[in-house]
Amino acid sequence: MVAEPLKTLFYPFEAEALTPPRKDARVLFIGAEPGFRLPSGFAAALHLVQGFRPHFRALQASGHHVTPRAQGQGYDMALVLASRHRGQNELHIAEAVERVAPGGVIVVAGGKDDGIDSLRKRINALAPLDGHLPKHHGVAFWFRRAGTEAAATLRAGNPGLVVEGGFKTTPGMFSFDRVDAGSRLLAACLPGDLRGNVADFCAGWGYLAAQVAQRSQGLTSLDLYEADFEALEAARLNVHATVEPRFFWIDLLTEALERRYDAIVMNPPFHSGRAAEPGIGAGMIRAASKGLKPGGRLFMVANRQLPYEQALSSAFASCAEVARDGMFKVFSARR
Repeated sequence: MVAEPLKTLFYPFEAEALTPPRKDARVLFIGAEPGFRLPSGFAAALHLVQGFRPHFRALQASGHHVTPRAQGQGYDMALVLASRHRGQNELHIAEAVERVAPGGVIVVAGGKDDGIDSLRKRINALAPLDGHLPKHHGVAFWFRRAGTEAAATLRAGNPGLVVEGGFKTTPGMFSFDRVDAGSRLLAACLPGDLRGNVADFCAGWGYLAAQVAQRSQGLTSLDLYEADFEALEAARLNVHATVEPRFFWIDLLTEALERRYDAIVMNPPFHSGRAAEPGIGAGMIRAASKGLKPGGRLFMVANRQLPYEQALSSAFASCAEVARDGMFKVFSARR
């Protein structure tokens, strides 16, 4: 099923409020997600930007040109699909303004429940809008690129952060403004004797991997796996070890690993939208089991209400809950 904000984004062209770009035009599409359908007459070449690995792979499989970061300049138009992350949305709009040619149209759309109306008002105060339309429980709005002042203001309002005095992050990443409490609890429970080849699954911007590197003297290798491209790029800056860390932009649910590990640490996601989806974590547990050597250990944190015990028992020879607080539980399992 196509997400409704995707349909909202193209509605101004269907409603003839905007003229579809000509065939020889270049259109930048930031935040592109799989399943979109172009309106009649929309024949321009699309350059898609998507840093979430599952979406990236799906778009690529559909034959689209897609990169994890925006590239190139002088686009005739930009499309921005907004998310729930205010700072990320503003940075994406800034990127669009910077990469579109003067006079080019920038179209933004998102869901009403995700704050699109407040985003529309903030952008209108910086760059007066040419129009907006509600549709499919969302709103699309558009304006023309007159200069880069709006982009500069948006970037200044969303600077990169330094969390706990050393970890670099940017808006849009999971727990970008603080160390996640679940990851902190898991780090406190890790044994001090982790040795050999160790991996951090769902590594984010690198907190857990950094803790492993700091506490473990017997590492042979330290590998980080993450589906969010920008978070993984931040981890490159945040993780330092006696062995050279390796970084893999990968979808652990669908892409096979090339190595096997003595230990894996993991704080898996359990949302792909607003609703909890325990199946994601269960899939990560199976991936961790496949990624471990016989006798290898998994150390994992999860929200207390998530029912991962059966998945752990099915995938591992033994497992136990080793810690719990008001929100989280930590498991140790052996393959």
